[in-house]
Amino acid sequence: MKQMHAERRARLMAQIGSGVVVLATAPEAIRNADTHYPYRSDSHFWYLTGFGEPGAVLVLDATNKKSILFCREKNPEREVWDGFRYGPEGAKQEFDFDEAYVVGELDSRMPDILAGQPSVHWPVGRNAAFDARVSGWLDELRARFRIGVEVPAHFGDVLALLDEMRIVKDEYEIGMLRRAGKLSAEAHVRAMQATRPGMNEYQIEAEILHTFIKNGARYPSYESIVAGGANACTLHYVGNNQRLNDGELLLIDAGCELNGYAGDITRTFPVNGKFSAAQRDVYEIVLAAELAAIDTLRPGARFNAPGDAALRVLAQGMIDLKLLAGTVDGIIESEAYRQFYMHGVGHMIGLDVHDVGKRKVGGEWREFKPGMCTTVEPGLYIRPADNVPEALRNIGIRIEDDVLITHEGREIYTAEVPKRIDDIEALMA
Repeated sequence: MKQMHAERRARLMAQIGSGVVVLATAPEAIRNADTHYPYRSDSHFWYLTGFGEPGAVLVLDATNKKSILFCREKNPEREVWDGFRYGPEGAKQEFDFDEAYVVGELDSRMPDILAGQPSVHWPVGRNAAFDARVSGWLDELRARFRIGVEVPAHFGDVLALLDEMRIVKDEYEIGMLRRAGKLSAEAHVRAMQATRPGMNEYQIEAEILHTFIKNGARYPSYESIVAGGANACTLHYVGNNQRLNDGELLLIDAGCELNGYAGDITRTFPVNGKFSAAQRDVYEIVLAAELAAIDTLRPGARFNAPGDAALRVLAQGMIDLKLLAGTVDGIIESEAYRQFYMHGVGHMIGLDVHDVGKRKVGGEWREFKPGMCTTVEPGLYIRPADNVPEALRNIGIRIEDDVLITHEGREIYTAEVPKRIDDIEALMA
């Protein structure tokens, strides 16, 4: 593990050539009074270090090929209350840094580290306080300029480089994403089997979280959506506190986080285990859209291909359901479809559930490459309106899988959750 992170740091320094990178991890966040939210490292910081303690800063001296960690001091008294700390010496040995210091020394050491360097790179503009801190180090160097100390003349945003590094996953990351996907799939299967009319949404959420935690994934990768009936027409519904009624659908969008890596699956199924005729009609359209989108995924395909394929299927479905009138091209051009489908078809997935990576490069849609991982998640959300037949009102359906681009084509690594109607009904029987 430590060799993997060291190699990533070396790759980043090679791209910089000469200069310094400064990257802080995420701060702790207060939940209320003197209690904190569960701590989660900054994804970029975790990618380069694997070091999970708060209050740490990574410095990479690309000119001299050195990695330096600033972290909390070893403090036996605080460890009694808060748990183990590596301290600088422990972190240096365990995580293969060249140097390590107490984070309280950062401001005093950084001007010397920056002296004579041609450039400095940090997450420019992401945190005003940290931007000001970097400025302070540079101002101190400028004050020394009269004795011949050179100040970095070039600034860069390190996140632009890290985003490109992270978009193609290595073998370790692919293995973690597969495991997170498999565990997320297991939770969805358990939720389907547990669901019955009269239960509450939060009871089904409990089944999902139970599966995650039982298997070592302490936290979901995002707040779970467990949306019964009309709640499914709210894209980010997280209330999860309503009764599940006979004859309605239940939409679950949930995934676990495993060692930082995210799962993200959505399934929609009938609370009573049997789709009605109207529910079947809408569901089959969304499923056909998902399958059409997945079918476009292969090396060399453009990022817009799955979205375009899904949208054409959905638009034709809106015509078939008599939700909209006209032609597929006309509905797409006018964007009339947005009444019932108002989001994109997917996103990259990795250390962040909505992972890094620009969709366009140089004004052109990016091409998929082996090692990229993306979600595919079309949906239809039919809120009551004058142009909506009574039988279709308050039906919300989304189907989502996680897909790895391989050299041969693609791998749907969340496929263990059924999504065909007959398979869902058989599982819930």
